[in-house]
Amino acid sequence: MTNNDILRRLRYALTISNDQMVEMFAKGNLTVDHAQLHSWLLKEAAEGEEQEAGFVACPDAALSQFLDGMIVVRRGVREDAPPQQIPNRINNNLILRKLRIALNFKEDDMLATLKAADFKLSKSELSALFRSKDHKHYQDCGDQILRNFLLGLTAQLRG
Repeated sequence: MTNNDILRRLRYALTISNDQMVEMFAKGNLTVDHAQLHSWLLKEAAEGEEQEAGFVACPDAALSQFLDGMIVVRRGVREDAPPQQIPNRINNNLILRKLRIALNFKEDDMLATLKAADFKLSKSELSALFRSKDHKHYQDCGDQILRNFLLGLTAQLRG
């Protein structure tokens, strides 16, 4: 999944307006105007199709800052938190972790969301996604898990 696709799906699932998205980027310490946001929300061309005019790929750092801003908007600022470092690369595990924090989801909420998309995952498989990368039971979060989580979130909130 591309960062643009994740932004679009989150915007739809959580019914977020453009103004709210700009605010979330600002809370994540990134200034984004409506034109730039619009270019990130355009669909990229599938293979063999022509690209929509104005499409720009959303960088990893921008998606990370958006998710950080979503956490601040939905849960508030942590006073004791050290300043966040913006990662150059963001992976699906980190995206899922930030969504879990922003939505204040526990393990059962995550499993229920995946179940809403008819995707089965055990508790141990889910916990493996949130382990540190050097842990022996760490598992990479594939696009399929993230896609089904976003589909389940849409089904729960808009269903």
